[in-house]
Amino acid sequence: MSETATCRDRLAKYCKGDGLDIGAGGDPIVSWAITVDVRPGVKPHICCDAINLPFKDGTMDWVFSSHCLEDFEDTAAALREWLRVIKPGGYLVLFLPDQKAYEARCALDGTVPNGAHKHKEFGLEFVNQALTVACLMGDPMMITTAHALWPVPNNPYSFDLVVQKL
Repeated sequence: MSETATCRDRLAKYCKGDGLDIGAGGDPIVSWAITVDVRPGVKPHICCDAINLPFKDGTMDWVFSSHCLEDFEDTAAALREWLRVIKPGGYLVLFLPDQKAYEARCALDGTVPNGAHKHKEFGLEFVNQALTVACLMGDPMMITTAHALWPVPNNPYSFDLVVQKL
């Protein structure tokens, strides 16, 4: 089962209209999502680095990403780019791992944690701080939290965060 499958029932309701699934990996949040991935092997609609999206400002109703943001060194820059393409009133929908809980789960399962994760302190508070920085970069933008959940059902190391762009 994919990470996205464990959050679809809670988060797909924020994905109405036109939107992007960044790092979809073959299982987009909704069937009509424009999938974006850096790996051509997963057959995304658009193969590009998600920190430089080929869309104009304010053209998407939503951006969703599951278990991808933690792989970016500059979390605030990635969030800024994702927020840039969202229309006012649209949603940034995130399903992400809490790094400490993820590592604890790996230890329990006897598996090696994903080496692509860039931040030891990655979690809900870390992402909220990065969002604050992202909103202050360049032209300031405003957001409000629409939904946050930690821990989530059916996934012991992940959290939901949905913000609305004002």
